[in-house]
Amino acid sequence: MTEIPQPTAGVFDGREHQLPVRIYYEDTDFSGIVYHANYLRYFERGRSDFFRMIGISHTALHAADTAFAIIRMELDFKRAARIDDALLVRTTYDRVKGPRLFVSQRITRGDELIAQAAGEAVCITLDGRVRKPTAEMVAMMAPWLEATS
Repeated sequence: MTEIPQPTAGVFDGREHQLPVRIYYEDTDFSGIVYHANYLRYFERGRSDFFRMIGISHTALHAADTAFAIIRMELDFKRAARIDDALLVRTTYDRVKGPRLFVSQRITRGDELIAQAAGEAVCITLDGRVRKPTAEMVAMMAPWLEATS
């Protein structure tokens, strides 16, 4: 029996996690352009797969009574993406400060910037109380965080 291929979780290029995304009919509105709210989904996939690639799974987070909640997201839409486009979701986690994680994201089509986002997530317990990420989690993220001077 052949092994079933697994979906890609992307790759790293330096500090930047890159996740390819294909645009399907279901992603678009009646005009064939990506519906604006779907960009939030693509950004979420980028943030989640960043963690997956550095060894932090959502299953392990759940078992450790830990989750993340987005508390701020600033979006700029630059160009329209359309059905069949091959996009790249580019994610960098910039820094961790207490319970907060600061993230920068871009979606590109080749060299074209489609959308960009600056976000802030807060680490919480599963019942919604704010908590700091564990020292182990911060250590796992450290190689990909912005260098501080």
